[in-house]
Amino acid sequence: MSQYSMIIQWSDEDQLFLVTIPEFSERVFMPCTHGKTREEAIHNGEEVIEMYLEAWQIEGESIPKVSRL
Repeated sequence: MSQYSMIIQWSDEDQLFLVTIPEFSERVFMPCTHGKTREEAIHNGEEVIEMYLEAWQIEGESIPKVSRL
């Protein structure tokens, strides 16, 4: 499981849970994924985090730091 933050919000307009990853907000259009259930949104959020981290590593780009609250 990733240590990156995920904000999960219900969207009445979309009828979906939308996922935002605050640490990625300067590099990725937000929200970055969604799900029909909270569990699906969390799962999809974890997949997106891993996908971006892997792509940035392959491309030699800097990796956003994990936010510490």
